Amino acid sequence: MWWILWLVVCIACAVIEAATPQLTSIWFSLGAAAALVTSLIAPELWWLQLIVFIAVSALALCLTRPLAKRFLNKNKVSVNADRFVGADGVVIQTINNVEGTGQVKSNGTVWSAKTESDDEQIGEGTPVVIKRIEGVKVIVALK
Repeated sequence: MWWILWLVVCIACAVIEAATPQLTSIWFSLGAAAALVTSLIAPELWWLQLIVFIAVSALALCLTRPLAKRFLNKNKVSVNADRFVGADGVVIQTINNVEGTGQVKSNGTVWSAKTESDDEQIGEGTPVVIKRIEGVKVIVALK
């Protein structure tokens, strides 16, 4: 009777895997398939089936996840604002955190800017590097 449960779990995990764009449940499907085989060999040992499910799922996850991540994220390209982090820029309006002023131009884009410290001011024409983005403002430091 346990074989029905493992068959359902195996199929459900495979369907979930097919419906999602990333690897999410294939390991559990493999574990359920192994537990299904165990249930056919030893139908009365439900605890052994559970151990096999957990062990095979964990083993499959540990062995294939790093490999899968490397191949699936191989050509990841920054396409949004995060591509500006680490970029050089030039101050086009004096940056003063206390007054709330400051703009930086980087790669043809103008950003509102702040410094990392409220005590620091950076004058127009000064080269800076973008450290991070907070909301719609870039946080810059002297280059």
